[in-house]
Amino acid sequence: MWTIAQLPEESTRPLNPRQAVVPRPGRHRRPMTAPKTQTDKASKRKRVLLTVVTVLVLLGILATAGYFVKQLIDSKYFFCKRSVKFIPLDQACDGKNDCAGGEDEITCVSSFTVNTTFPVRLMSDQSVLQVYSPGPGWRSVCSDDWTEQHTQTACRQLGYTYKPRSKNIRVDTLTTTMKTGPFTAIRTGSGTTPIHQATIDRSVCRSGSVVSLSCSDCGSVGSQDRIVGGTDAFIEDWPWQVSLQQSGHHTCGGSLVSPQWVVTAAHCFAGSKKELSRWRVVSGRTFMGTLGGSYVDKIIMNGDYNPARNDYDIALIRLYSPITVSVNRKPVCLPPKALGLAPGSSVTVTGWGYLEENGKISPSLQKANIPIIDRAVCSRPTIYGASITQRMICAGRLEGNVDACQGDSGGPLVFFTSSKWNLVGVVSWGVGCARENRPGVYSNVEELLNWIRTVIEKNS
Repeated sequence: MWTIAQLPEESTRPLNPRQAVVPRPGRHRRPMTAPKTQTDKASKRKRVLLTVVTVLVLLGILATAGYFVKQLIDSKYFFCKRSVKFIPLDQACDGKNDCAGGEDEITCVSSFTVNTTFPVRLMSDQSVLQVYSPGPGWRSVCSDDWTEQHTQTACRQLGYTYKPRSKNIRVDTLTTTMKTGPFTAIRTGSGTTPIHQATIDRSVCRSGSVVSLSCSDCGSVGSQDRIVGGTDAFIEDWPWQVSLQQSGHHTCGGSLVSPQWVVTAAHCFAGSKKELSRWRVVSGRTFMGTLGGSYVDKIIMNGDYNPARNDYDIALIRLYSPITVSVNRKPVCLPPKALGLAPGSSVTVTGWGYLEENGKISPSLQKANIPIIDRAVCSRPTIYGASITQRMICAGRLEGNVDACQGDSGGPLVFFTSSKWNLVGVVSWGVGCARENRPGVYSNVEELLNWIRTVIEKNS
């Protein structure tokens, strides 16, 4: 007998029940979006790049504007850091304390007057070593008992030293005035004693010769004029030429005479140009530029400088750090005494000065070859008369056409002899530029050597 089995009621519970999902605050279902295309990504990159470029351009504009604003302010005002105020630039270095603690009178151009004789020098184009003492005066040093140590010591006294060397010059080949002495010789065992204190006088040199010194590689160049009537020049041929710039503007020229010292003209620092932080010395450039200049540590004017007569128009600049000597940065030689620069000798003047009277600065270095003019000729009433002193030399052409001009001031006048260039003059003054019977007048470096050597020794 078949029976029908009774089935349970149909269940509504799922076979695999899951726990109920309790919504959590802050968690939302991510909306479903279409994937980004390559075009969208490229567009976003462009927008980011454009934003970055825009920011950089704006920063560049602000930096440039800030630089020029600073230059403008610096050209007219001195900032007192301690008292946090600006004073007119004319009030800086005027001898009065306008800033707290006299801050505006600390870093200024100074002056120095020499009333002594620097006791060591080189004489004639043969660079014969001479020493001085008040009684006997100047004496040539015999090569008797001379050593390499003496060479080192003597060259250190003379300033710039690089691979110093000496040689013997026979007495009978000296100039007539030097053949008969007086002479002196080194005492034995005096290698490190200053040369002028290490000698004993002699009537004749036992060795028959005197000492000739070469203390550095100054005045040498690898290969060989605007200046009015000049021609283009390259700094590699005149590597001692520098540009003196105040607040970023070329003001004067100058000449490296050692890696840390520059010779220039005292008149470059007249008026409100006495605050040291305004000055930079730009070297190694054929084309005028303002970047990369050396900071100035000291500016020392000749204490006898007479602005009314342009007499003793010379100054020395000590750089904060020595320059690195290279093919386009190299000192010129200071000349020996009695170099023999005769009237008519060809000399060279270089600089970035005006190309014509009342013109503008040359963008590239210029040079001009000109002759030395006899002092008697330059002192004629029709030329400069009594204005020419012993501290000046004249060079140029009396018919005009070639001359130094504004902006060349302080720059070098050089003469080539004994295989090197010697600094014989510093561009000083003149009436106009390249006018007839108005040649250029230069500070006579030979006459001012005593001052130059003394200043360098006392500030090194």
